[in-house]
Amino acid sequence: AVTAGVAVSPAIAGDVGAGEQVFNANCAACHAGGQNVIMPEKTLEKEALEQYLAGGRNEKAIITQVTNGKNAMPAFGGRLSDEDITNVASYVIATSEAGWDE
Repeated sequence: AVTAGVAVSPAIAGDVGAGEQVFNANCAACHAGGQNVIMPEKTLEKEALEQYLAGGRNEKAIITQVTNGKNAMPAFGGRLSDEDITNVASYVIATSEAGWDE
């Protein structure tokens, strides 16, 4: 169900385990432990994703940012498959919910 453009049911079902592998290989250089070495306030912690991620803390917004890049973050569209990007988005959402191991 969609209400006012907001999905109220789980819309994207990426593979969190596969997403962790993609994250470790491609994202951890800047985002290890959910942090951000370039812009320290813009972490992958739940609260920071809610505050800074265009579109809010959801998989679609993460997919858009990973695909297109933003500011210092490079675009991974064309470097990673759509499936890999979906999986890493699922991993980031799940891990931000559970809490990153620092």
